[in-house]
Amino acid sequence: MTLLNWLAQYAHIMGFLLPVFVCAGIGVVWALKKKAYPNEFVSTLVTSVTIPALVFHTILTTRLEDALLLQVVSVTALALLIMALFAAAMLALLRLPVLSLLPTATFPNAGNLGLPVAQLAFGETGLAVAVTVFTLLSFTQHTVGVWLLGWSGRAKGSQKRKWPVGVAVACFAAAGLRWLDHSLPAPMLASAQLVGSLTVPLMLISLGYALATVSRSSIGAGSVVGAIRLGAGVVAAVAITSLFDLPATVTGAVVLQLLMPVAVVSYLYSERYTNVGETSAGAVLVSTVLFFIASPLMIGWASAIPAG
Repeated sequence: MTLLNWLAQYAHIMGFLLPVFVCAGIGVVWALKKKAYPNEFVSTLVTSVTIPALVFHTILTTRLEDALLLQVVSVTALALLIMALFAAAMLALLRLPVLSLLPTATFPNAGNLGLPVAQLAFGETGLAVAVTVFTLLSFTQHTVGVWLLGWSGRAKGSQKRKWPVGVAVACFAAAGLRWLDHSLPAPMLASAQLVGSLTVPLMLISLGYALATVSRSSIGAGSVVGAIRLGAGVVAAVAITSLFDLPATVTGAVVLQLLMPVAVVSYLYSERYTNVGETSAGAVLVSTVLFFIASPLMIGWASAIPAG
């Protein structure tokens, strides 16, 4: 890859990341001006209202062939298991709180970052595959992942940590409607889409505010957790490319999703349900910067995967 090609790749990635930086920058400026920020209200609104709306709309409106859907779901499920086992082993080895940090170290930012990058690399087919990966990862993170955080919180005697029933209801309701081959009136779908569209900006603004107030010690611990997340993605990507013979576009799009940095929502959930919110924020920051630096190499690797 020539220098000009590398610069072109970075320019494309910067185009996708610019909205992320702008939204996070609003939170940073807000914090630097020392203005009050309703973190509890925003985290509750996102986890209880806007994320369920986003997940419901995504599952209900995604259209993929059944065979492709089953392939992507099975590969993603195995990759998720591999990432969780790797992350748990590394956290335990480094004597970090496993239950509190496992979701942060496991789940990639397959939504607001993974989807546009997949579309850049593989077009509309890659985007369809990436949406399926995001749906499965999102469902697992918002249910099993939060259950783990709630268990960790109960171990510390917290009384305010509750399992997000709204997300589970949204997932099962949308899946049931798809199975029955039913949809909803356009105004209802538009309402769910509008409410869900609030999720990413609110998450990023909250993240920017947290990053502006995070301590140096949290950045250090976050660097370790962020490196574990990226390492888990690489291990899972190598495993599935070795075990499965799938179409190159399918495998490449899944691999890109696995290589994404720490999911922004991991910070919000950590902030709400655990005492490691600052560490999670540091992990998001460090892993996103590392991904940005290495993104042309990662996209090149995923694009060079041969067809099965």
